[in-house]
Amino acid sequence: MRHIDDEILAGRWVNGSRLPPERELAASLSVSRGAVREAIRALEAQGILSSGTGRSNGTRVDARPSDAMGRILRLQLALDVVSFADLTETRIALEKAPCAAAAKVRAPVPLTRATDLLVQMHDAMQPDSFNALDTAFHVALAEAGDNHLMRDLTVAIREAVHLPILEAEHSLIGWEQWRDDLVCDHQEMLAAIENGDSERAAKVTEAHIRNTYDTLLIDR
Repeated sequence: MRHIDDEILAGRWVNGSRLPPERELAASLSVSRGAVREAIRALEAQGILSSGTGRSNGTRVDARPSDAMGRILRLQLALDVVSFADLTETRIALEKAPCAAAAKVRAPVPLTRATDLLVQMHDAMQPDSFNALDTAFHVALAEAGDNHLMRDLTVAIREAVHLPILEAEHSLIGWEQWRDDLVCDHQEMLAAIENGDSERAAKVTEAHIRNTYDTLLIDR
């Protein structure tokens, strides 16, 4: 694992690079093939490598940061290492910043995507489909601020709380009205960004996230 880390940190292996075959790695490092497989499995679980079958596939560097971070946070939440309140406060800090930045950058492609997602959210009839669209909307706003790390951290936190939120939505009385209220929140967020109002974009984003937590997760 240290060898793979060193190759990536030195820039000799980049995203998409194919690793040497297990036998070659084992021989060059004077370790067993079992040790190589164990290291590869561990790095696959961390979202750094991926393996495919067949001679043309093999093992490649395939970093998916949000996948790895989301998995870690999901397990820490299940083990009570972090709480919903902790994740909510972190999410507020993370999403306020890119929304405020988005009001300055106003990258057109993600904002157009956010507008389209708003229309779809308004028409969503089930919590499952709405939740997926809601996540995509927040990711689009993070992308509009042109900060990839903020986007990945946003995805990771939303993945960590995805199932509890979905369960709470399914048990919510008056879900359709709650959906409409969230769509209105999203419209305010998008309008503030499109108007270049960073302060308001951050303010309505925080209010939106706190309202969601108070409605769905405060008892968890």
